[in-house]
Amino acid sequence: MPYKLNEKQFTSISNLSETERYDYFMRNVAKWEEIWSLHSPEGWVELSVDDGQACIPIWPHPDFATAWAVSEWSDCKPKAIKLDVWLERWTAGLEGDDTVLAIFPVNEGEGVVLSPAELEAALLAECGE
Repeated sequence: MPYKLNEKQFTSISNLSETERYDYFMRNVAKWEEIWSLHSPEGWVELSVDDGQACIPIWPHPDFATAWAVSEWSDCKPKAIKLDVWLERWTAGLEGDDTVLAIFPVNEGEGVVLSPAELEAALLAECGE
């Protein structure tokens, strides 16, 4: 079960810079051991970055994912991925698919973009492993 956010906290966190949101993501994923993304009946939401490469947006809390579930993604719901499952399966799978990650985007696609291996290394460092 995710931690609770009130509207003031949600707005304040959403208004952080890209780098500050990245830091918030890292701290909270390490603490709560969950990564959130959007899932629809067709599967996980995928974006396309500038060169056409597949990109999956991820967040530290379902409320931020829900805020992104509008327009073409209005049928999507936030879904948690346990950190241990992410590290065991997702990193290798996404690397194999040449997919990158948008870390805590808000509005129109803003967010730090990392490879799955870069995210894994940063998460392991954040978790002290």
